[in-house]
Amino acid sequence: MNRIWISVIVLVAGLGLPSVARAHEGHDHKVIGTVSSVGGSSLMVKTTDGKTTMVMLNAKTRITRGKAKLTAADVKVGDRVVAEGPEEKEMVTAATLQLGTSPAVAKKK
Repeated sequence: MNRIWISVIVLVAGLGLPSVARAHEGHDHKVIGTVSSVGGSSLMVKTTDGKTTMVMLNAKTRITRGKAKLTAADVKVGDRVVAEGPEEKEMVTAATLQLGTSPAVAKKK
């Protein structure tokens, strides 16, 4: 009976290790949220769980809204975004940045 339990524990641990290994820095990560600030080649994105993540943009970042290709200048505060790319030092360098289908709405003053 003990061998069965040991086998089950080893199997469960073996299935869980790949997901832990993918969480380390240097691997692609996905950031989903709303742009809270834009500054040069970086964005601050407030994620759906309330945390803020820095997303770096570079010349290779592919920025789209639907099928339309955009530039970093088209990204505005309030835009909903999905950024994917490698994470290092709690920053994601976006290989792709997808903007929500409707542009940000300007806040009333």
